[in-house]
Amino acid sequence: MSTTFRSGDIAATETERVVLPRRGGRGRRTAPAPRRKGLLQFGYWWWALPGVLFVIGIHYVATSIGGFFSFTNWTGIGAFELVGLDNFVRIFQDPTKIGALWNTLFLAFGSVILSNVLGLGVALGLNRGLKSRYILRTLFFMPVVLSPLATSYIWKFIFDYNGPLNLVLRGMGLDSMARAWIADPTWAIWTILVVLVWQNIGFAMVIYMAGLAAVPVEIEEAAAIDGANLWQRFWHVTLPSIRPAVAIATTLGLVNGLRVFDQIMALTGGGPAAATETLATQVYKQSFALGNFGYGAALALLLTLIILVFAVVQQRLTGGRSEEN
Repeated sequence: MSTTFRSGDIAATETERVVLPRRGGRGRRTAPAPRRKGLLQFGYWWWALPGVLFVIGIHYVATSIGGFFSFTNWTGIGAFELVGLDNFVRIFQDPTKIGALWNTLFLAFGSVILSNVLGLGVALGLNRGLKSRYILRTLFFMPVVLSPLATSYIWKFIFDYNGPLNLVLRGMGLDSMARAWIADPTWAIWTILVVLVWQNIGFAMVIYMAGLAAVPVEIEEAAAIDGANLWQRFWHVTLPSIRPAVAIATTLGLVNGLRVFDQIMALTGGGPAAATETLATQVYKQSFALGNFGYGAALALLLTLIILVFAVVQQRLTGGRSEEN
């Protein structure tokens, strides 16, 4: 006489043996042993306490102190007086600061849009099928890990009047297009935008490739069988599936764009004629070059509030769309 077992019975038996607690002699489950009190009851958080205190001390306490000095006339040495909102009034009455604010927004949104569009395109091209995709991924990501200050000096040489860019234009017979790119108030801001986009494409590419890796191939194949073309598959299948990646890439790109500093100081120093000044460069110059720490703190607080507002609004918009899909 042979006895047969179903796989479900075996699985259930093994599961009960591992998961369910042992039963007593009368078929009742034994009560779990009481936990020992002491440090173990704080084991979920006490080990993270030093890190929490460090973050609070560095980020919030320091920011609060800087926010306090934004309402003073402190010069960095000696006593100071409370001046209320005078520093903020001066900001919005100064054409240079208004121009710096517009330049900040232009570079932030311009770099976010171009970096994400180009980064997504590169990610789609290098996602599957291409044999050399690993080498190309490394090449596209390399600008992200390089020093922004060092690479900006290289770009400064490229944009120089006698640099490689103008030499190529002259060699092609386009002498009229050759110009002093970083010394021209009209084109200087665009050179900075080019450098920002070049350095952030690889960062956006990595985020989008992580999102594309989670898109099932079967869904795309099913859409293709149903007659959807390449654009329709991207718009109705791929893009809705990577909305979380879009939210992350745009948020981080926007924050990085709003606080851009190294590239500007290396390429133009804020010139020519303050054409490339941003809030970050003005914070540095007012605080450390001119000694107006109270005024510089007010600019820093304004920049912090702008970053916070745009980050929250962007997360609300992209987060809501992700939940709907």
